[in-house]
Amino acid sequence: MEPKTIMNKIKNRTPSVLGNEEFSKFAVLLPLIEKEGELHVLFEVRSYELRSQPGEICFPGGRIDRQDKTEKDTALRETIEELGISQADISDVFPLDYIVSPFGMMIYSFTGVIDSAVEFNPNPPEVDSIFTVPLAYFLETKPKIYRINFDVQPEESFPYDLIVGGENYNWRTRKLDEYFYIYEDKVIWGLTARILNHFVEVVR
Repeated sequence: MEPKTIMNKIKNRTPSVLGNEEFSKFAVLLPLIEKEGELHVLFEVRSYELRSQPGEICFPGGRIDRQDKTEKDTALRETIEELGISQADISDVFPLDYIVSPFGMMIYSFTGVIDSAVEFNPNPPEVDSIFTVPLAYFLETKPKIYRINFDVQPEESFPYDLIVGGENYNWRTRKLDEYFYIYEDKVIWGLTARILNHFVEVVR
């Protein structure tokens, strides 16, 4: 293959995350809503009937479907479905940073404003309840951070003979910081807390 042919293939590419086609991709919306003259962040409590993370606190969102033209479309579609509102009730939707999770997920996050006069009709199979927290609370309160350490455990047939150091190879252990916000009796943690902390740092 000629060098020019190779370079033409490369120059027309749009760089992305290596291996991203193997990742599960999701999009979420961090909703802001005005209540009594103060800006609040809206959260969902996941239905207790769900198999995945029942009862946990999250933002509206879900898996990116083929019919979604963009990640933003996913975040809006899921928010509309889960909260029982219309697209006209949501404005000023802008992207935040996206997350590449060590567990094979990519999460695209957005923030937007929900009309304060809206009437919510949460979808029971997905949403147990909703609540809001004043944004000022998060601006004034740092999250608690706890570290999780992951052990490296190669499979039994791993070819130690092919790497320098063999079974004594000095593996890099993976670490993950988990963020926690505690507001009254609500515990906001995991990816939701990480996205929230990122948002707070941006607006602060």
